[in-house]
Amino acid sequence: MPGRGASTQDAAPGSTLAFVESPVQLLNVLEWAYADALRALEGADALRASKDTDALRALGSTDAPRVAAGDADGSGAPAGARAGGDTGVGAPGDLTVIVLSPHDPMTRGQLRRMAELAREEGVRVRWEEARGGASAPFRTISGLASLLRAARRIVIGDPFSRYVQLLLNMAKARDLVVVDDGTATMEFISQLARGERLERWHRRGSRGARDLVFAPVSAGARRRLTPGEHRRVEVFSSMPVDPPPGVTVTSNTFAWTRARFGPPKLTGGTDLVGTSLVETGVVDLERYVEAVTALTREHGATRYFAHRKEATDKLHRISVEVGLEIVRPDLPLELIARRGPIGRMILSFPSTVVHTLPLALAGTGIKVAVCDVDPAWLTSNASPRAQGFLSGVTGTARDVHRLPYAPASPSQP
Repeated sequence: MPGRGASTQDAAPGSTLAFVESPVQLLNVLEWAYADALRALEGADALRASKDTDALRALGSTDAPRVAAGDADGSGAPAGARAGGDTGVGAPGDLTVIVLSPHDPMTRGQLRRMAELAREEGVRVRWEEARGGASAPFRTISGLASLLRAARRIVIGDPFSRYVQLLLNMAKARDLVVVDDGTATMEFISQLARGERLERWHRRGSRGARDLVFAPVSAGARRRLTPGEHRRVEVFSSMPVDPPPGVTVTSNTFAWTRARFGPPKLTGGTDLVGTSLVETGVVDLERYVEAVTALTREHGATRYFAHRKEATDKLHRISVEVGLEIVRPDLPLELIARRGPIGRMILSFPSTVVHTLPLALAGTGIKVAVCDVDPAWLTSNASPRAQGFLSGVTGTARDVHRLPYAPASPSQP
């Protein structure tokens, strides 16, 4: 993929820049853009109803389709949102997505597929090999400097990312939007409300030399993400969050996903969703494999949808020892499940999907169940916050069936 994506145009002055580093972040940027476009249509509709033609001309929306309240076609999108086959993600000239490409091959592959979907929706995508060598960060940042200064609105997916924090320090925009980056959104809001430094929930131990050197940049980013008299901060999230004063929360209902895909064909079986809790050092590998084995036997699961960061050797063990078919999705699971085929029951450990799948699959009859993580599964290196955080992810999930800790598998002789 070329360094600047399919489009050779840069963002228009005063436009919206979105920085993403994962497929889920890009999906949620599309969801945010869709919701933002619908809000604009609803505003134009209200103005039309009041016959305020001068205001409509100022908005440039005199020919905007009428948006009716409710879900007219069962797609999850308001009537009129897909007029002419358009899913309404937003004006191509306004939104530019900057992909800060990571190293991980699975993540890169899913990002490329998501970038294709974004372009199909009329969104400009610029692909940056932001980590391609020692000089890449300097090259990327210098290439984005003028766009950052001109942008009126910045959208980010990972406020904990050092790359993103550095870019935020350079930005002049007074309108900032944070979209979901999994369950990390919950921790971000909590830390922002408590006035703490931004730190991922699964990190443990004292800060290293690099953390201390980067501390002023991180502190500056945190100030940028704090609303003020001349700065608006919006969190666009499907997670249950309690924002600090001044932060606007907009619900992500996965309306674009439901309008664009499905309803899915159901297999009638049970699918299990994998997690990277082992890879992040939170859960012990042996305990995890035992739990997967127990859930498979208890619920008759046949397929295992791997997390993009799961290790190949772990997946091989699950395939051989448990007998599950390993599926490595090329898109975020919300899209895979919505497109189908998918099981009538989806099992998961505490993760983002216990919050997002019930929304993406609303009205399909698919049951989502979550299995709690037994404290005995945690490694000695797990953060002291790990158990409380994981319990919170499970406990706040809506429209899911909660399962007890998976029973231990019988020991092998």
